[in-house]
Amino acid sequence: MSPSPPIPKAALYYYKPSIWASVPLLALEEKGYGPDEVDLKEVDLSKGENFKPQYLRLNPNATVPTLVVPLENTLSSEIESRYKAIQNTKAIVELLDKSRSSRSHTHTTSSAPAPALTPATIAFSAASNKIIDILHSDNADPNALVYVNARDDASLKELAKEVLPKVIAKRKTLEELIEGNETSQVPVSEKTLKFWELKMYAMDGILAVFKDADTPMDQLSAEAKKIREEYYNAANNAWSTLKNVLLQVHKEIIGPYTLGDQLSIADLHLAAWLARIAKLSGANAAEDGNTVTRKIEAHIGGFKLPKDFSVTEARRRAGLPTADIQSTERQNRFAAFWDAMKERPSWKKVYSDGLH
Repeated sequence: MSPSPPIPKAALYYYKPSIWASVPLLALEEKGYGPDEVDLKEVDLSKGENFKPQYLRLNPNATVPTLVVPLENTLSSEIESRYKAIQNTKAIVELLDKSRSSRSHTHTTSSAPAPALTPATIAFSAASNKIIDILHSDNADPNALVYVNARDDASLKELAKEVLPKVIAKRKTLEELIEGNETSQVPVSEKTLKFWELKMYAMDGILAVFKDADTPMDQLSAEAKKIREEYYNAANNAWSTLKNVLLQVHKEIIGPYTLGDQLSIADLHLAAWLARIAKLSGANAAEDGNTVTRKIEAHIGGFKLPKDFSVTEARRRAGLPTADIQSTERQNRFAAFWDAMKERPSWKKVYSDGLH
């Protein structure tokens, strides 16, 4: 009898600095997946690899993460395996949670525990979904904040050093793809061509702001000055709006994790989101929750989170040491959450090179 064909592995397309790709990476660690189960395939967003036709066939939105999984009943040697591509971060993590449990280990050789991350009750499911929906809303968009993280000429000049090379590289990839389509080297549909052109237009808007970042405001032309003033207004509005998002989420956190003592799916989304906000605010992965949230408050300006959670209670419930902490000391719930998450092996692995 011939040996059974190998079972195709799922493939997670990700980019390490991507915030939302960090969520399934955290899930893989928390669920104890072995390397025999999921292939990790990096898509370099900084070089525009996500715009190439072969990736657009998997994810027409050109975003990460994308999880490609083999469909059931297509694994025999007589039938070519068929695959389904899942592009929604929430759906990806839910599938990863359900696919490896204490009852079903999905052909893995890993002996690591597979704790359930999905809330066990309707009430907790509703609370989890509410937090996730807030974090993925337009007002909370952490990717947009990357480009509007300057509110004066000095910070714009610094931000340009990080943003410009990436935008130029992405734009170059798009130019090459569009030119290839014109010469039939990379023939694509009209829909894909329009998508590329829209992305080019968006990048031209970013370049219009950052290409003159070294020039002080008072030395700009009238048109360039107007573009910069509009940019600063947009940046101030974005960070002011974030204040309301933080207060919304803070109210929903039970502590130290979003739903109390046990880690859940919502925590993975919040951990990745908060890590990005912290990075943009000048914090680093080694700092404690109180330091990180103070930096976020200062970066937003004129804003303080309520300190309504006992530090000793938060650390006790997260299984952290409580020595040398006064019983009356209090902190905000993001700080308690940060301290609990940063001690987890999943966090230490995903953010081993720093926040992103």
